[in-house]
Amino acid sequence: MKRFLGGCLMALFLLPGLAQAGFEEGKHYMVLPFPAAVETDDKIEVREFFWYGCPHCYVLEPVLAKWLKKIPANAQFVRSPGTAPRWVIHGQAYYTFEAMGALEKLHGAFFKAVQEQPGAFNDEKAIAGFVTSHGVARKKFDEAFNSFGVRLKLEKAKQLNQDLNISSVPAIVVDGKYMTTSAMAGGEDAMLKLLDHLIGKAAKERKKKPAKK
Repeated sequence: MKRFLGGCLMALFLLPGLAQAGFEEGKHYMVLPFPAAVETDDKIEVREFFWYGCPHCYVLEPVLAKWLKKIPANAQFVRSPGTAPRWVIHGQAYYTFEAMGALEKLHGAFFKAVQEQPGAFNDEKAIAGFVTSHGVARKKFDEAFNSFGVRLKLEKAKQLNQDLNISSVPAIVVDGKYMTTSAMAGGEDAMLKLLDHLIGKAAKERKKKPAKK
């Protein structure tokens, strides 16, 4: 009986570790063979790859928004548009909204419009119509959409998509090295718990690295 009680107590002490071990490499997330450089300095980068035309990305939006209110202090969330051929025009739209300083105003609205009218915003003219209907001058849109800065960011996004072999969205990469999806994690809520786990894992690994001289 004492041995049984001792075993139960040991199991209780091990529960936190067992909970974390519930996330398995190769099943719930994958380690990328060639890690990407991060853009968040001392913060753990959490990068979402998305496409405005993706219904799964749209479903994930409010879940992510809730999680971002309590994102670990040592992490920073960033977005990158997916750049498969049929997605590129929306990637250009995303960086255009950003260049105009209207990302917060237009991102969610454009996501909703694209989901409600599939195929309706797949060219510059249609996207311009959407933007002007939300109070942004057409000239301002045209200048941003065709600007060198937007094209440069889009090319960088294409390279990053290629380097990380992004073939489906939504996908989230933590600190340039761990990739997961809601399907791999077992649903949106499970994925958010996994992100917290991977952020912690990445932070520990950063501490182990020797300091640069």
